[in-house]
Amino acid sequence: MTREQYILATQQNHLPQTENPQFYPVGIYGWRKRCLYFFVLLLLVTAIVNLAMTIWILKVMNFTVDGMGNLRVTKEGIRLEGISEFLLPLYVKEIHSRKDSPLVLQSDRNVTLNARNALGQLTGQLTVDAVEAQCKKFEVRESEGGRVLFSANEEEITIGADRLKVTGTEGAVFGHSVETPHIRAEPSQDLKLESPTRSLIMEAPRGVQVSAAAGDFKATCRKELHLQSTEGEIFLNAETIRLGNLPVGSFSAAPPSSPAPQQTVYELCACPNGKLYLSPAGAGSTCHSSSSICLWH
Repeated sequence: MTREQYILATQQNHLPQTENPQFYPVGIYGWRKRCLYFFVLLLLVTAIVNLAMTIWILKVMNFTVDGMGNLRVTKEGIRLEGISEFLLPLYVKEIHSRKDSPLVLQSDRNVTLNARNALGQLTGQLTVDAVEAQCKKFEVRESEGGRVLFSANEEEITIGADRLKVTGTEGAVFGHSVETPHIRAEPSQDLKLESPTRSLIMEAPRGVQVSAAAGDFKATCRKELHLQSTEGEIFLNAETIRLGNLPVGSFSAAPPSSPAPQQTVYELCACPNGKLYLSPAGAGSTCHSSSSICLWH
């Protein structure tokens, strides 16, 4: 027996013996136990309701491994099928439809497409309500080849189509000059250049050529028609040159008693101011005899 065992046995022999020993139970009893069971039951009911709601939401929203409802998550991005409504702004990099279906953007009021830079500043805007585009450069290209059909920027507007056709009854109105190497009407149609209330001016540093290969060329005005050449000459080349409605001077070399023959030949005369008139032809020049017509007009 060791020393510690001996001391412990000796002390136990000297302890007073009690006749009725008392025991104290360990645990939760009474109303505390009932409250604990109630909270455990409430937690279990809450978990069951949450699980049921989660299953219901998954069923209603059609959640699958690929996505939710008509929304599918693929390797290329997000695929949305059917009609969709966006109540808040949509930020995407690219929107395109399926190969066999068109892409329709519809709104009860207006559709506006904005493009912003890294600082959030507006760089491009397309308003479909009135088809308004606000951007630095606007281009329309053909589907095959990518050739530019229409391009507009701050400096110029370029039309790359083979033909520009204006079908309006009023034609095309230009506020400033128009530069083109060729103006041509459609086949079997007349070409008309008109200024209803002002002048029509055609200028070219190397000349202006007007040609009618199979028809007449007419120049008509209400007042005066001026042909002016500052350094060269005015050249009229034709088989017949006619000047109609020229004034005719009076001259008669026959005696008064003899009947006046019918005059068929006239002499073309010119006044000092360049005005032309006709004078009846005689044996000599009769312009001096009938020059009084220069004083009449």
